[in-house]
Amino acid sequence: MSTHRTSTTTVDQRVATGEAHGKAILLGEHAVVYGAPALALPLPELKCRATVRRTTGPDAGVSRTRFLAPGPHGTQGEAAGGIPEELLLLLGAFTERTGLGASPALEIRLDSHVPPCRGLGSSAANARALVRALDALFGTCLDEQEIFDLVQVSEQSAHGSASGIDALTTGRERPVLLTDGQTSTPAVGADFHIVVADSGNSGSTKKAVGMLRDAFARNPDHRTRFVHRSTGFTRAALDDLAAGHLPAVGRRLTDCHRLLAGLGLTTDRTDALARIALDAGALGAKMSGGGLGGCVVALTTTVAHAESVSTALTDRTGARTWTTAVAKGAGHDGP
Repeated sequence: MSTHRTSTTTVDQRVATGEAHGKAILLGEHAVVYGAPALALPLPELKCRATVRRTTGPDAGVSRTRFLAPGPHGTQGEAAGGIPEELLLLLGAFTERTGLGASPALEIRLDSHVPPCRGLGSSAANARALVRALDALFGTCLDEQEIFDLVQVSEQSAHGSASGIDALTTGRERPVLLTDGQTSTPAVGADFHIVVADSGNSGSTKKAVGMLRDAFARNPDHRTRFVHRSTGFTRAALDDLAAGHLPAVGRRLTDCHRLLAGLGLTTDRTDALARIALDAGALGAKMSGGGLGGCVVALTTTVAHAESVSTALTDRTGARTWTTAVAKGAGHDGP
């Protein structure tokens, strides 16, 4: 890749924006770190926007990052502070890879509706939105691979070991299948809806990944069995999904939840949310993402079916929920 680019922005351009969105893992979390396939869905309803502004004067520099996210009752809560380490690393990598020379003097604002520490791709959405904003501001014309690589700089810092599925899905419009480092769009044989329910408890992907790494180091046979079973669930679900057999896909989700629970990655709260979703008629339900808190995803068919499951989860637990639709469509290799 070239280390120098000619800017296409005008000299008076001082502000630019970039966008991304959240994601949910449907199948294969954690196992994907060990080479197993994983299936993720974009959550376009959970948007993230980065705004970057050139600054001048004695206080110029990356001096402030502002996060704006929904509060408990839909109100907006703002927290100001220093820029996170993973985004500082991203800025350094962007400066080096695009040949800008010195680190740019910027003010950065992140307006995100992706709740942090919930396994919904908050850090990847922040990073992708920021890269897109920087690309627009400096006219560096980054391609999709270059954007992905920069987002991964941030993700590796944030999580310790990042498969890349978050970095990919936060910029896609269709489901993403990651297999052996290769991405594709899986075939979807019937429309469906996913209900995402927030447990209200922060999860930690880095902690969960480290916990499994240590456990598997003590007993490699456990890792082999886990990866084998996760791979089987995901591949079977992909076949069922292509054929439009949604009840069978749902059963694979619930099987995967039990598998992850056996590793200590679920909590009483996420177990309860999955159980309530199933009681309300969901075709399947499971924890999603890193675990140790975070969110549960439930598979439903129609809008009415999704609303019924969402209402049951909210009424019985007070959980926040979001619903996303996935349309029937053919699969293909590559982005």
